[in-house]
Amino acid sequence: MLKREISLYIVDIFIASEKIKRYISEFSNSEELLCSEVHWDATMRELQIIGDATSILINNNFLTDKYRIIVDFRNLITHVYFGIDTKMIWDIIHNELPEFIIEIKNTIDSKKINIISAIEFSIKEQQKLTNNPNIEFLSNLKKKYELQF
Repeated sequence: MLKREISLYIVDIFIASEKIKRYISEFSNSEELLCSEVHWDATMRELQIIGDATSILINNNFLTDKYRIIVDFRNLITHVYFGIDTKMIWDIIHNELPEFIIEIKNTIDSKKINIISAIEFSIKEQQKLTNNPNIEFLSNLKKKYELQF
């Protein structure tokens, strides 16, 4: 397995969270989301990415073990896919995930982590795809963090 900079995992979480927001934006509840196979599957995949990245951040002391629940949730959706409570997923996406993103941002600030190079790398990677809305998101994120460093 390739060794990646910790900051890249942080950006992975930001991108996955932003993608989830886009994927679910046209739905008003969990049942509607579940009825769209592509949106449901894409959302679940991004939640898995968040769990994977969180595990690495915990193992590298960026996050505390308090967030192990996110890794456990990733394992649940990976191995018990068809038994997942859709209302729980909806609640996590709308309540828990935004709080987690705020916590990641606070940790970046408190630990004075410079994620600009990771954002720039991610922008280059995202440019390989045409009409990719992640580029605008990442560019705005970069501007925000450039002001801090």
